Amino acid sequence: MQDVPAPTAADQGTPGEQRRRTRRRHDREIVALAVPAFGALVAEPLFVLADSAIVGHLGTPHLAGLGVAAALLTTAVSVFVFLAYATTAAVARRVGAGDLRSAIQQGVDGIWLAALLGAVLVAVTVPTAPGLVGLFGASDTAAPYAVTYLRISAFGIPAMLIVFAATGVLRGLQDTRTPLYVAIGGFTANAVLNVALVYGAGLGIAGSAWGTVLAQWGMAAVYLVVVVRGARKHGAALRPQPAGIRASARAGVPLLIRTLSLRAIGLIATAVAAGLGDESVAAHQVVLSIWSLLAFALDAIAIAGQAIIGRYLGAGDVDGAREACRRMVQWGVATGAVLGALVVAARPLILPLFTDDAGVHDVLLPALLVVAVTQPLAGVVFVLDGVLMGAGDGPYLAWAMLLTLAVFAPVALAVPTLGGGLTAVWWSMGLMMLTRLVTLWLRARSGRWLVTGAVRA
Repeated sequence: MQDVPAPTAADQGTPGEQRRRTRRRHDREIVALAVPAFGALVAEPLFVLADSAIVGHLGTPHLAGLGVAAALLTTAVSVFVFLAYATTAAVARRVGAGDLRSAIQQGVDGIWLAALLGAVLVAVTVPTAPGLVGLFGASDTAAPYAVTYLRISAFGIPAMLIVFAATGVLRGLQDTRTPLYVAIGGFTANAVLNVALVYGAGLGIAGSAWGTVLAQWGMAAVYLVVVVRGARKHGAALRPQPAGIRASARAGVPLLIRTLSLRAIGLIATAVAAGLGDESVAAHQVVLSIWSLLAFALDAIAIAGQAIIGRYLGAGDVDGAREACRRMVQWGVATGAVLGALVVAARPLILPLFTDDAGVHDVLLPALLVVAVTQPLAGVVFVLDGVLMGAGDGPYLAWAMLLTLAVFAPVALAVPTLGGGLTAVWWSMGLMMLTRLVTLWLRARSGRWLVTGAVRA
């Protein structure tokens, strides 16, 4: 746990000096939490990238099989990211209240929930792997490799979910550096194991899967050591606590609904783009990749928001929570503006980096400009999303995302009929972000999220 000063009254001085000191204090906290969080977020997709680079040299069917299996695994695991979000908020509240034993106990319960969910997913995935691969339409030559990779990698799912929950524990304890170090170590181990098992041991795509599984369990083991040490230091129980596990599950359900709604939005956008032709869907994948990379930077501020807001509310400091929210919104706007400007400035380099096809360039450029223009808006959305998560306001986030999906879907699905091509698809994504902004901003202004105490009633 990092030594972060508890919220205190503003320092002595004029009101202007007090405000400047408060802003500087918030800035230091945001940077200390957000920068390592960004590094850890960027490291995560490098697992698949490393696997792809190594397996790609085995042959096209192997790489195609990996692509199908990785898509299935990512989809299955990403919907459980609430294990990190809900745990961060719950632990941070208890930290703010000064109850470290209860904070770590809540984290341990979250880890037990992750292990149970992981065991269920393994039991479902291993026997159904051929059917799941078939749903993705894998070719006859790629399907066997996809099944092999998926069945083996399924044994790493519990580790991935444990990592989610344990990361939430450390974030709640105001520590984002340890997750960064673990992510870097995990990526390095994954790359080394993949090379050794794929080529050194001659295991082919199975070696890549086992290498990834071993790296994931290695990461989980490191996290478990850190959490167990904290539990023993502060007297928290390590055995499963049914009440605590149920509480973690209840907190996670609304965030699961939120995540599924977001996934549905992404799938609809991709499906519409695919219906516009090969050039459009190719350009869409490029724009989506860039949008996802930009989202890592904005999500890092949101993660800082989860930890900071939870701590302030746990300490009963409503004014501190309001001021932290206000400052993080300013950070979100500024970061979004910088990212948007970078996209515009870098577009001559971005276009040839992904493809030399002039037709794809023509479709890609205007869609990319839409992404650039909407980045400041996205910055506010990500921050407020993190603030409300930190406040434990999951039910509102679930309803707000369902409303957003209801607004987005008919507009996006009408694009092929109304025209506008891929640019219109991304303007519909902009509408989605605008809808999220309105719902989140109204909630933030209402103050109903400012519920204090070690546990949100």
